[in-house]
Amino acid sequence: MHKARLEAFTDGVLAIVITIMVLEIKVPHGESFAALVPLWPKLLSYVLSFIYVGIYWNNHHHTMQAARSVNGAVLWSNLHLLFWLSLLPFTSGWMGENHFAQQPTLLYGVNLLLAAVAYFIWARSLVAHHGRDSALAHAFGRDLKGKISLLLYATGIGLTLVQPWLGFAVFVGVALMWLVPDRRMHQAIEH
Repeated sequence: MHKARLEAFTDGVLAIVITIMVLEIKVPHGESFAALVPLWPKLLSYVLSFIYVGIYWNNHHHTMQAARSVNGAVLWSNLHLLFWLSLLPFTSGWMGENHFAQQPTLLYGVNLLLAAVAYFIWARSLVAHHGRDSALAHAFGRDLKGKISLLLYATGIGLTLVQPWLGFAVFVGVALMWLVPDRRMHQAIEH
């Protein structure tokens, strides 16, 4: 199957996710910058979630540039990924609304973990579709960065039970780790 519809659908869903997240931040009543101060938890939550959606979109885009085609397993695993990413406006909003309290931050971490698991499954379905000797298979390799992310999300969830800000710090750290461009997929596209 051609990959264009999957790419277009994913782009549309992620654009809607970002739009919903920003609409969760209500405009304050007041004309001074001081009126913005109470919004800092929502803004911080939004910024981190926007970065995450951007990372997923960027990695998805580069991966699809290296993919030749898709099959049913890739389509379903992509929907699985989009399901977890579509929950980010809810978990991000609840966390920001409640000033990073334990349970909202815990749910946010679980959301991030499940999105990462879904991405891992999606990547494996692409590799299975293209073959073990494909450029995609070589680009993903052992996917050490992806596996470390899963471990860090689980660690962040555990730390959230001790102190929510510790868990949140881990979630920020994983996002920062993924902001560094991954050259593997870029190299697969060039070959």
